[in-house]
Amino acid sequence: MDSTNVIIKPLVTEKATRLQEQGNSYVFKVANDANKYQIKQAVESLYSVKVTSVRTINRAGKPRRSKTRVVTTSDWKRAIVTLHEDSRIELF
Repeated sequence: MDSTNVIIKPLVTEKATRLQEQGNSYVFKVANDANKYQIKQAVESLYSVKVTSVRTINRAGKPRRSKTRVVTTSDWKRAIVTLHEDSRIELF
C-alpha cells in the first residue's frame, strides 16, 4: 500500500491538540486495512520524522436518519502516532 493511501488526513480536534502539546502525539484518519507498521512507515516518509509508537482505534459508524429510513455512516480507523522527542510535524 502506498504511503499516500495509508494516511487519509490529520485530525484536528481539542483532544488531538492537547496530545500534540503534552505528549508529542499526532492523530490521523487512516485506511481501514492499514496496520501499525504501514502507518509508521507512511508517517516517517511523508513528514520526515522518527516515530516512537503507533496506537490504532477502529471507530464504528453512527446511525443517521435519512428522510424515511435510518442509515449508518462508514466505519473508520484512527491512529495516534507518538513521535521522538526531537521530531515535530507542522500541520498549519
